[in-house]
Amino acid sequence: MHDRKQYVMKPLGPGDPIRLGPYRVLGVLGEGGMGKVYFGRDDSGRTAAVKVLLPELAHDPHLVQRFLREAHTARAVSGGGVARVLDARTEDTGNRPWIATEFLSGPTLDDAVHRYGPFGADGVRALAASLAATLQDIHATGLVHRDLKPANIVLTSTGPRVIDFGIARPEHGLTLTTTGQVPVTPGYGAPEQVLGQRVGPAADVFSLGAVLAYAATGQRTFDGTHVAAVQYEVVHGEPRLDSVPPELRQLIAPCLAKDPVQRPAPDQVAGAFAPPPGADRVWRTGPLAEDIARRGAEARRQAAVAGQGSGGGPSRRRLLRTALVAGGALAASGGAGGAWWMLREEPRRIPAAGPASDTEPLPIVAGRHGTPPGELWGPLPVAAGPVDGQVTTPLPVLDVVVFAAAGGGLAARLTTDGKEKWRLPDVRPAAGLVALPGNRFATAGSGGALLGFEASTSRQEWSVAGADTGRILAADASAVYLVTRGGELRAVDTAGRKVRWTVPLPEAAVKAPGPRAAAGTGRLVVFGADGDVVAVDTASGATVWKVAGQARSALRPLVMKDVVYLGGRSLTALDIRTGAAVWKTETRATTAPQPGAGGWGPAAAWRDRVFAMDGTALCQVFTELGGALPLDSSAKGTPPHHPPHAEAGTLWVVQGDGRGVSAHSVVSGRRYWTWSAESQGPWGVSGAGNRVFLVNDGKLTAMPTVE
Repeated sequence: MHDRKQYVMKPLGPGDPIRLGPYRVLGVLGEGGMGKVYFGRDDSGRTAAVKVLLPELAHDPHLVQRFLREAHTARAVSGGGVARVLDARTEDTGNRPWIATEFLSGPTLDDAVHRYGPFGADGVRALAASLAATLQDIHATGLVHRDLKPANIVLTSTGPRVIDFGIARPEHGLTLTTTGQVPVTPGYGAPEQVLGQRVGPAADVFSLGAVLAYAATGQRTFDGTHVAAVQYEVVHGEPRLDSVPPELRQLIAPCLAKDPVQRPAPDQVAGAFAPPPGADRVWRTGPLAEDIARRGAEARRQAAVAGQGSGGGPSRRRLLRTALVAGGALAASGGAGGAWWMLREEPRRIPAAGPASDTEPLPIVAGRHGTPPGELWGPLPVAAGPVDGQVTTPLPVLDVVVFAAAGGGLAARLTTDGKEKWRLPDVRPAAGLVALPGNRFATAGSGGALLGFEASTSRQEWSVAGADTGRILAADASAVYLVTRGGELRAVDTAGRKVRWTVPLPEAAVKAPGPRAAAGTGRLVVFGADGDVVAVDTASGATVWKVAGQARSALRPLVMKDVVYLGGRSLTALDIRTGAAVWKTETRATTAPQPGAGGWGPAAAWRDRVFAMDGTALCQVFTELGGALPLDSSAKGTPPHHPPHAEAGTLWVVQGDGRGVSAHSVVSGRRYWTWSAESQGPWGVSGAGNRVFLVNDGKLTAMPTVE
């Protein structure tokens, strides 16, 4: 016998339901302060873990809505690394809401390490790569898990599965907890989470580092005699990594940095750990695999017993009780001990979820189909109007959104409630605004100097007086690229705070409204106002390759995985380093490419997908071979030069006539709704932290994407 507590299914007791929707209830998997989890089976034999809100809480309609929002939000997470939501609804009898997730018949990572010992180096690498990929899927929806720990990772024959998003929520949500509940698991929650500060995806990376250290050693990297001591160590102490093998220590340590900015992104974690072939044998062979198989067999056996006793009543209960006494130990996806909740200030009705689909998730935008959601805040009449037919795109950084202010200069408003935080009257935002590493940004001073600021406080950190900034184009980790007031292309080194190089540009390339640019691996790609595209070496400014006549006006390039995507007469993919063609897709639009209309618009990326407008048709681009799949052709007027904006699995598209912004599914492209259809362009659209920020007609608005 192991002394560690197992997830043991218990017989049904008085008051427990016999059936929940299509699921016959077979036993109790667990119970917590807000919910109870049952083991269920539908008529086709599919098993599920069914979480039910406790009766004493089910009378609160707002709490019921928040409970069902768990399923609504979880459906947004794609990929195979989470427990799939199967169904969610409220029972007519007793108004008992429930959520069914797929049943996972493996041990938790916590249980596996206790029973079978720490993982070897290859096993930790495989675990890291799988969990990092799952975090990418979670973060792509605008969610932060907030409670990643060994007990919330189930090991299955197909790999680790993350469960029980205990306090997961979008950035604009609030967390609902019971009185006295610790909002983070001691030893796994990030320092900013312990301190009650704003939490972003980097918090999950910290938790991942702590999980991997535990998997490698069987010991917590932060520990103490009581909760407060552990939390103190997380905030002020150093992680205990002495027992971690050296080859893993240097990979895990960056994840545990106190400063969220210093932690790697999940894709960087996956790349750094890069497991060798066959590393996943840790859960495919040996004692752990045998344990997984035993649990699966036990679940199937107990489900089969239910099939024999289909009539309900005493005989069925006796059969089930006999099976339970036989000793089946089962792990449930989404145990009741850590039910997770979503809370908005003004909850809206959420439709009951139907069966899961492999092609189209539940719509994750707030509001119903065809009905725009309410604004998070705004529209506020605080933004500057257009200059040369363009507006400055708002820039969300950390806790603020920075924008060109009415009356001149820059202003910043809190992303949470729209309250003004600071104002810089003596800068020239019409010259451009660009994000820099470390929650910083650059813009132009009134005399042409290039200025660097810390975003949250507006503290000026540096100035390059000789930059002669006319228009800021792009930035990378080491430089800001701009067009001078004299029409030259210039790179300004942000570390050395000096001009790195200056090269001439054709006069036609810089005529109003000016060029667009994007920086990639060693290259700056500049799309001139004359429609020609040139790539220069970021170290020297030397021209590396050129494409003539791509369009009749400048379109913003998209750089992704060393490929640059160019709109215009064709949608063209080029190797960013050499300019060699990867593929070319001609436009189907009947309107010839011309300034402001026709042809392919600029491309935008969401995860590994690329989207662009072909005339008035929103298309998904096939990145490997070229070509595109039209998704929605209902945009009005001629297409603007706005790229679609992808945020939390939703595409935001400015209508061709500038009247409103439509929200579309990234899976099917189908339109959910159009917001502010009475407005006119131009628009500035950006997003971060599960919000979209819109500037139009002198107004700034924050919109939700996930409810």
